[in-house]
Amino acid sequence: MIIVEKEISVDGLRVMAKNTFGNFVKAVVDVDREIMAVDAELHADEEACLLEDGSKQEDIWGINLYPDLEGDDFIEFDSMINLRPAFGNMSRDVDDPKTRERITNIVMKLVER
Repeated sequence: MIIVEKEISVDGLRVMAKNTFGNFVKAVVDVDREIMAVDAELHADEEACLLEDGSKQEDIWGINLYPDLEGDDFIEFDSMINLRPAFGNMSRDVDDPKTRERITNIVMKLVER
């Protein structure tokens, strides 16, 4: 598992995907610090890693990245860690469109294509 603060290549994500799930990589994004943790079997492990690194619970969101896909198909907003009624998110998805946009912008900044 690594914390991405600057950039990671889509080819690097592709290698991680092949070593775990085949076609995708789990990631957790901190929308405040604009970083993400990648390359773990569980979003919860990446979540714990970011929390230990100083992230706040309300700022982190679980996603899946599909390195072989483009556009809207590249990011999937689906994780058990997103199910947080106390923070207003009632599903595994990211319900708030502004938060989804922030996540997308951060991922596009961090992933070199």
